[in-house]
Amino acid sequence: MTRNICITASEGQTGFLIAELLLKESKFAKRIDSITGLVLDPTNPKCTELESLGAKIVPHHPGRERQMVKTLKEVGCDTICVIPPAHKDKVDITIELCEAAKKAGVQNVLLISAAGCDYAERRKQPRLREFIDIENIVLSSKGDPSVELGHSPCVIRAGFYAENLLLYSQQAQLNGTLPLPIGENHKFAPVALGDIAYVAACVLAGKGKHGFDDRHRGQMMIVTGPMLCAGKELAEAASQAVGQKMEFENISEREAKRILKAQADIDDSEKEYLLEYYSLVREGKTNYVVTTAFHDVTGEQPTQPSEFFRMYSHELRPKKKAKTDNST
Repeated sequence: MTRNICITASEGQTGFLIAELLLKESKFAKRIDSITGLVLDPTNPKCTELESLGAKIVPHHPGRERQMVKTLKEVGCDTICVIPPAHKDKVDITIELCEAAKKAGVQNVLLISAAGCDYAERRKQPRLREFIDIENIVLSSKGDPSVELGHSPCVIRAGFYAENLLLYSQQAQLNGTLPLPIGENHKFAPVALGDIAYVAACVLAGKGKHGFDDRHRGQMMIVTGPMLCAGKELAEAASQAVGQKMEFENISEREAKRILKAQADIDDSEKEYLLEYYSLVREGKTNYVVTTAFHDVTGEQPTQPSEFFRMYSHELRPKKKAKTDNST
């Protein structure tokens, strides 16, 4: 049984990490035949890195569904990992990819969705709610016996990426603060992006009679971090990692928008998603932990907040103020 995997949005951090794991880790690499990265930006340095590891990079031009069907057939794609891109037209692009995969006869589909999308309200959190629309497109194929794509689906609802907390690293370095618009008391469970990539790699490399491993096929996997944290608890975990006192600062949504606006390399739709997720936290809709899927799929323990911050401690450690030279 072949396993030729196409990963969409491979120039993004999620797609890149999944592809890198599959190509570099022997326990995955020996179970797959090829990796194709479908990318919106083929000039991204990550594309060059993936090519050096053995992946084939193919430009993805939205609006050309027929060409995408042809591409998927040419590379022999039997498995597709659909990662909705950080793009204002995320839904349209993703739906087009799914339709192309159907027409190309792709058998296995893994969708990376978002935890919390089911609690989002379309009027208040439209970017989050978009993931429900995307899930509907992927899962609707399950009931169509004429479509190969419906035979072996899997959805991973990824929790809030802990890496998003690093967007506030400048404030951490300058002021020793972790400013977040999440309120004082409600909690959430940030998950390390590497943990999501690990679960995805296990699913994509797993094989069973009907495509994916029967333990994964048809599963809706919700994967959050292992610890519920309020702002003060996140700051405490960061303090342990950097070896210096960090303080949580509950900021307004307006101030959060201002900080995110300075992040020029983040698409506006992604900024909107982050602000919407923070609003879910303030509404008390993220006070849960789901680690069962991670345990069952990987057989390991997810990354604790203190471990995560330790990996990025150099980005958070407060900068020492330069001493004033008073010598004459």
